[in-house]
Amino acid sequence: MDLHIAASIVPLLGWAVHGSILTRRLACARRDPLTGLHTRAGWTARAEHLIRRHPNAAVLLIDLDHFKALNDAHGHAAGDAALVATADRLRAWCGDNGTAGRLGGDEFAAVIRDLTAADLDALTTALHRPLPYDGTSLPLAASVGVCPVAELPVPLLTDALAAADAAMYAAKGRTRRGSHSTR
Repeated sequence: MDLHIAASIVPLLGWAVHGSILTRRLACARRDPLTGLHTRAGWTARAEHLIRRHPNAAVLLIDLDHFKALNDAHGHAAGDAALVATADRLRAWCGDNGTAGRLGGDEFAAVIRDLTAADLDALTTALHRPLPYDGTSLPLAASVGVCPVAELPVPLLTDALAAADAAMYAAKGRTRRGSHSTR
């Protein structure tokens, strides 16, 4: 090989390797390391895309109930197990109909393409199923707020999140009184 050609290829190869490393790091930064769900940035990009393309889409906010008490009573490893179980259940519920993310702490979000095809009761049931952990059964509960995008004057993610947040806090109040309705 000509020395001139080799001298040209080496920097290109270096840039290709560097680009691959940066792409991998960016992908990792958009995934929550504990749950494997999208982080806020990764989820937001996907959610905006889905609500633009699917008029029957819905945005959900999910907040674990009594999470601090679970952590205090059973330790942070149990809390992490509860977060992972919640993520797995939410991911399974979304399936091919949407995508889920962990916004931070014990708060999760999902966007689904078609609310009419979703079984919200099944989600609530899954999120309230106890978690077997270290020889015991951890009680899990979550409040879910839903915003059908079609009900918004303009289908914007920020407005859908605000409406889902209000619905979640309304559900959180009902959950404390014994009901766990999602809407």
